Amino acid sequence: MLIRTYSSAVNGIDAATVTIEVNVSRGVRFFLVGLPDVAVKESQQRIESALRVLDLHWPGKQVVINMAPADIRKEGSSYDLPLAVGILAADEKINSSELESYVLIGELSLDGSLQAVKGVLPIAMRARDEGFKGLIVPAKNAREAAVVSGLDVYGMNNLGDVVNFFNGTGSFEPVKVDLMEIFSIEANRYDVDFSDVQGQENVKRALEVAAAGGHNLIMIGPPGAGKTMLAKRLATIIPPLTLEEALETTKIHSVAGKIDDHSSLMTRRPFRSPHHTISDVALVGGGTNPQPGEISLGHNGVLFLDELPEFKRSVLEVLRQPLEDRIITISRAKSTVDYPASFMLVASMNPCPCGFHNHPEKECLCSAGMVQKYLNRISGPLLDRIDIHIEVVPVNYDKLSNTVRAERSSSVRERVVKARNIQAIRFDGVKGVYSNSQMTSSMQRKYCQLDEAGGRLLKTAMEVRGLSARAYDRILKVARTIADLDEAEHIRAEHISEAINYRNLDKEGWAG
Repeated sequence: MLIRTYSSAVNGIDAATVTIEVNVSRGVRFFLVGLPDVAVKESQQRIESALRVLDLHWPGKQVVINMAPADIRKEGSSYDLPLAVGILAADEKINSSELESYVLIGELSLDGSLQAVKGVLPIAMRARDEGFKGLIVPAKNAREAAVVSGLDVYGMNNLGDVVNFFNGTGSFEPVKVDLMEIFSIEANRYDVDFSDVQGQENVKRALEVAAAGGHNLIMIGPPGAGKTMLAKRLATIIPPLTLEEALETTKIHSVAGKIDDHSSLMTRRPFRSPHHTISDVALVGGGTNPQPGEISLGHNGVLFLDELPEFKRSVLEVLRQPLEDRIITISRAKSTVDYPASFMLVASMNPCPCGFHNHPEKECLCSAGMVQKYLNRISGPLLDRIDIHIEVVPVNYDKLSNTVRAERSSSVRERVVKARNIQAIRFDGVKGVYSNSQMTSSMQRKYCQLDEAGGRLLKTAMEVRGLSARAYDRILKVARTIADLDEAEHIRAEHISEAINYRNLDKEGWAG
C-alpha cells in the first residue's frame, strides 16, 4: 500500500515541504532513498524500538521510502515521526484519511517519546502558506509553532498519541497562544535599567542618539569605568520589537535551537555578547551544515563586542560586509544560505594595553608606540562603519554614592520612539532604509542640508581638530538624528557641534 506523509526541511531561516512516500509490499528488504543523511538513515532503529514499546511491530514485508524532492538533502532526526507514521499507515495500522492534511515533525526516542527539534517556527509558517490544516510536533515545540495563526498545532508526547490522534481514539486540542497578551506582558520587561547607572550622562546621551538613529557605537575608557554596564542597558531604550520583527528574530533563534521549552515568541530585542576568542564561523555563521552565527542571532538587536582589540583581526574584518549589507551569505559547494544580520554594533575597548592612557588620576605604563600599536588592531575600514566614538571616564565617589535615582529607561525610550517615528515617515516607501544610519549619499544630500553657521562649524572642525574625511558623512547622519530627537526640521549648529564631539577617535588620530 502506498501512503504519503508530509514533513519539512529547513534551509537558512526558511523551510521547504518534504513529501515522504512509503510503499509496503511483498518482500523483506528496507530501502530509504531521497538524499537522506546518516541521522535519517539511523531512524530505522529508533522507529523499530518505538514500535515494539507500543506493541506495533515493524511490518514483516518490504518497505520502500522515498523522500521528495530528491535534490534537497534531508538532515537530522526530525523525520523520525513522519517516517514512523507513514510506515504504520502503509501497513494499515493507522487511518490514513487525514494524513495529507498535516505536516509532521519530531525525533523519536527508543521508548516512543517525542524529543524537541530545531526550526519549528519556519516549518509552521511554510505549512500555513501551503494550505495544510495542521502541524503535529513534540509537546516541547508546541508553543513555538502555535504563534502562527491559521494553523492547528498539536503538541504530542509520544508516538502512541499520534497514532490515537489519526485513529480518532483520543481527545486532543490544538495549542493556542495569545500573541497580544505575550507582547503586553513581556515586551518591555528587562532585568536592567538605565537608572542603575550613576553619572556618565554624556555616555548615556550618546547611547540615546545611537538608539534613535540605529548608529553603531564604540566606547573607549579604562577598566571599571562602566562600559559593559552601559552597553547591557542599550537594549532597554531601543523601540520595542514589532510583530514582524519578533517573528523574524524568533525564526533565526528557532533554527539555531535557542528557543526554550516555555517560550513561544521572542518579544525583547536580543543582546549578544560573544567572547573575544570567538572564531570567524561562530561569529558570521556557517559550518558543514550552515547555522546562524552571533551576528544573525543579534538581528534586530544589539551585538556587543567587549574588548574589541582583543578579537582576532580576521574575525573583525568579516564584520565589514554584514554591517553594510545587513545580510550574510554563506556559500557552500551545493547550496547558498542567506541569514539576516541587521544589528546595532556596540563595542568597547581600553585605550591602551594597561588601560590607563589619558586617565585623569592613574599613570599609563605604555609607551607611545605600544598605545598606537594597540589601537591599530582595529582597522580603519571597520572604524569607518562606526558612527559614534565616545570616551568613558571613571565616575567619582560623589556621583556613585548619590541616592537620587537617575532617569529610567522607559523615559529615554519614549524620546527614542518619537525620533524613530519621524524617520519612519521620512523613509516611508524606501526599501531597506528604516533609520538615519542607513541613509544613502543621495538621501544624505536631501535630508542633511546645513545652514551657513552649521557649515562653517563643520569646516572648522575638519581643519582645526584634524577630523578625517570619512568622518564627514558620519557626522551629518548623527547630526540628523540629534535634530530628530529635538523634533527639529533642519539641522542646526548645536546639532553639528554635538555630533562632532562623538568622533573622539578621529580627533585624536587613533584611527591609524
